[in-house]
Amino acid sequence: MIYRELGKSEIKASAIGLGTWAIGGGEWWGDSDEEKSIQTIQKAVEAGITLIDTAPAYGFGKSEEVVGKAIKGIRDKVILSTKCGLWWNDERGSKFFEQSGYQVNRCLDPDTIKQEIEMSLKRLGTDYIDVYFTHWQSMDPYFTPIEKTMECLMDLKRQGLIKAIGASNVSKENIEEYLKYGQLDVIQEKYSMLDRKLETTLVDTCLENNLSIMAYSPLEQGLLTGKIGMDYVVNPKEARAGIPWYQPEKRIKVINMLNSWKDLTEKYDCTLSQLVVAWTMWQPGMSHVLCGARKPEQIMETVKASEVKLTEEEIARMRKDVLSLDD
Repeated sequence: MIYRELGKSEIKASAIGLGTWAIGGGEWWGDSDEEKSIQTIQKAVEAGITLIDTAPAYGFGKSEEVVGKAIKGIRDKVILSTKCGLWWNDERGSKFFEQSGYQVNRCLDPDTIKQEIEMSLKRLGTDYIDVYFTHWQSMDPYFTPIEKTMECLMDLKRQGLIKAIGASNVSKENIEEYLKYGQLDVIQEKYSMLDRKLETTLVDTCLENNLSIMAYSPLEQGLLTGKIGMDYVVNPKEARAGIPWYQPEKRIKVINMLNSWKDLTEKYDCTLSQLVVAWTMWQPGMSHVLCGARKPEQIMETVKASEVKLTEEEIARMRKDVLSLDD
């Protein structure tokens, strides 16, 4: 496993991290087997994955609770990240989405953040969080200036409740504001070879300011594993429904591209998932790649991506193939 620093925090975490959104279950993911989820997290740690990412909104606390059970007794082996900013405990915040009977709002007021950290610490069974992210940024009509949010986060850091501050789903202007009022070490954003807008919006800013990037959804909810064919029917309620690449006319292009990399999977004796994750790990600015899993065998497959040492020529070839999808 490869380990990389998180900004200026002096924290090192595995370049491949376990994302636990799906472990929370719910309408987007369906029922999740808690025992298998716990085994998955523990297997990940045994295999060298130290970065475990979760959030209160993943299953409305369920994901954090499962992670807490899984890391009991091995907390010192884990770099734990969770989030704040999606609030459903009262009417404060700007409306964001409804799910499972909850109205979820964006809210980054200091008061709600202080309540969120207490609830997360309890669910996770720990007395500190390694990396604490603002999950989504506040917006009108219930807008909280980043100065106020950052003041609260820096105070939590001084208290030892968090070790590093991260921000997710941000703009360049957001990043500049965070840096103005404290130490921001990492951002977490969606990035895959099919969704590369980050390269033209935030990567340069992050490189200039020594900010790490945690990329999530690198496999586009399974499409880049090569296991989803043209016969797959997308449920309109699942997370995949909003991904344009699942549309038949686009999906066939992706499938053909993946099939063209058979020589690479044979050369490295790897799966397509491992090949894609390996490529993602070596893109400029992508210091950490979060991969979801709910079964031990899934995360054990992902772990091996760190052993795939692509040449510069192969990385360039894959990028050329990816760019051709836009033609």
